[in-house]
Amino acid sequence: MNAHPLWPFVEAARPRFEALSDRVWATPETCYAETASAAAHLEELTAQGFRVQAPVAGIPTAMIGEAGEGGPVIAFLGEFDALAGLSQKADVFRREPLEPGANGHGCGHNLLGSASMLAAVAVKAWLEATGTPGRVRYYGCPAEEGGAAKAFMVRDGAFDDVDVAITWHPGAIPGVLKGGSLANARIDFAFEGRAAHAAGAPHLGRSALDAAELMNIGANFLREHMPDEARIHYAFIDAGGISPNVVQAQAKLRYTVRAGTAPEMTALLERVRKVAAGAAMMTETTVTDRVLSAVSNLIYNQPLGEAMQRNLERLGPPAFTDADRAYAARFQETLGEEDIAAAYRGVGMSETRRMPLADFIVPAEAPATPLGGSTDVADVSWVVPTVQMWGANHAIGTQLHSWQVVAQGKSRPALAGMVHAAAVMAATGADAMRDAELRARAKADLARRVGPRGYVSPLPEDAEPPIAAMA
Repeated sequence: MNAHPLWPFVEAARPRFEALSDRVWATPETCYAETASAAAHLEELTAQGFRVQAPVAGIPTAMIGEAGEGGPVIAFLGEFDALAGLSQKADVFRREPLEPGANGHGCGHNLLGSASMLAAVAVKAWLEATGTPGRVRYYGCPAEEGGAAKAFMVRDGAFDDVDVAITWHPGAIPGVLKGGSLANARIDFAFEGRAAHAAGAPHLGRSALDAAELMNIGANFLREHMPDEARIHYAFIDAGGISPNVVQAQAKLRYTVRAGTAPEMTALLERVRKVAAGAAMMTETTVTDRVLSAVSNLIYNQPLGEAMQRNLERLGPPAFTDADRAYAARFQETLGEEDIAAAYRGVGMSETRRMPLADFIVPAEAPATPLGGSTDVADVSWVVPTVQMWGANHAIGTQLHSWQVVAQGKSRPALAGMVHAAAVMAATGADAMRDAELRARAKADLARRVGPRGYVSPLPEDAEPPIAAMA
């Protein structure tokens, strides 16, 4: 099949974005603290001649780069945040941190932002070469891992004039992402009690730690009485101290509450709040809570998904080499059969093919499968027709949020899959740029799925980006 006119522009720019991905991999920074990674993206946007706006929505590490004039606005969404505790040496086939306890790019966001900007740069070059009217934007979006930056950016109007949004996520098997995601809220519960000598005067103490533990027990019982797809997770932010001979006067829990839709998530969150209140009552402590972030459930856009599928089929899978396959096979040895089977189920494929890297794409007829997790891309998808794809960057079976993702993050297969995703996204963006009917069908599909109520932000009205709390 004939090559898409965008692909030469992608290929011409690829070395700079392979270097950008490696640069971000080397400075893994978490939620709202992506100072070096954001600076690298800003530097590249400026070097590529984009008109840059930063910060965005009051977020210091958020940015928008725009090029072109008139016409429709096509946006490419990029991310660059890492995960805590996943430090790992590159190209090592065993768990071996670069720095114990440090961060690592366990979700491949070093690749994600670089490919999205590469796609935007290719569309910019194509607009200039052809004189096509239109504007291309790169959105540098921090804090996808729990910080909901895009939800704050949507609420601030950053996407109000966008016609189409395009993004991707690193993975193992390339295909259009058709499934939904879970709505999600992250909330801190702070218990306050009264300190006392745990042996000399225990009756005078009121244990915030007891309250936190009772809340967790109550949440465990609640799990039997909530929708099947809903999830509740927690972590101790403050256990009150390290002295067992003191009745702990404070404790803090961070909860994540997920459900199939934002209204269902909000209802479940209210039940979790009642559990917290009950724990406080039982221990004669007090509890306050603060919602740090919240995201909606993801909406698929069928016309854009079909356009992206056509470009995937036109391009085919990444051109992996025998050396790439041998490399990936060594990582596959660190995985189990369940990991490999889950990779196929996750993209809607029933059969399992015994190979280390994908030499195929997910067929168009594969059913939609839910993500199982949450993403702030969802809030963009409620206000702008949005499409995204899975890339082919890792050995089949590699689970996201794992050391294996970090270890493969600078490899040739990872970068080849990154450029492949950029090529598919750039082609889809150009198609949307020059096809008014496609844009109209995409907007009609979004309106039908959103319904008459429209988008309602899951964020509380007084919520602000939790930069200090989460950085």
